Amino acid sequence: MTRHFRTLFLSDIHLGTPDCQADILIDFLREHEADTIYLVGDIVDCWRMKRKGFYWPQSHNDVVQKLLRKARKGTRIVYVPGNHDEILRTYPGIHFGGIEVRERDVFETADGRRLLVIHGDEFDMVVMNHRWLAHLGDIAYGLAMWANKWHNRSRRLLGLRYWSFSRWAKLKVKSAVNFISDFEAVLAEEARKHGADGVICGHIHHAANEMRGGVRYINTGDWVESCTAVVEHADGRLEIIDWSRRISEKAGQLARPRAVKQLTAGRDQAA
Repeated sequence: MTRHFRTLFLSDIHLGTPDCQADILIDFLREHEADTIYLVGDIVDCWRMKRKGFYWPQSHNDVVQKLLRKARKGTRIVYVPGNHDEILRTYPGIHFGGIEVRERDVFETADGRRLLVIHGDEFDMVVMNHRWLAHLGDIAYGLAMWANKWHNRSRRLLGLRYWSFSRWAKLKVKSAVNFISDFEAVLAEEARKHGADGVICGHIHHAANEMRGGVRYINTGDWVESCTAVVEHADGRLEIIDWSRRISEKAGQLARPRAVKQLTAGRDQAA
């Protein structure tokens, strides 16, 4: 069943990389409609394609076509570039295929709150001051995702749920926790400077919806490991949707009837 929202926020899809969960995103877009969609940066990973060569399977093309189709049907789509697709920052105000590019935006919710929409890399000191280190970190992240992929193939064979090393590290490693906390505080302060009630961003692949010093801090997460999005309901309420969790729940609901049927068949045969 398709769900309709006032606004949908997506970021850090990283099309053009093997790590992008394009098939899962297509499934999400098929079941979710919105009056407005914000693409909050790092939608296409130009860094990785420049370094490793062109990578663009059909599923990535399907994501683009799905978004363009929504635009043709009347959905307003605003693209706020990030650091991996920063080339688009040189074209603010341009429209392509019904998609509008903006360097940043101030969005007003249905209940009257003003939220600054920005990718967030501008406030990552590593990206701003040590670009070479940011690229090195991107390579290390790619290696971690490669190792994680093989680790999770083994987990699937054992019937275990997907486990993200990167997400675990962000929650457990002190330096990563401190970085996230500092990033959230700086973004909240930037929203305050603009007279906004909150900020919606991406960049660090860590979904959040919380108050920071009287300012609402919202991070959309990503479509590489967590597969999360932020939606605005008709009344202005903002919610994080964890689509990977929803898929796991759906799989469990489908598996339980099959298991009961198999168990019943086994009992009948034994009788």
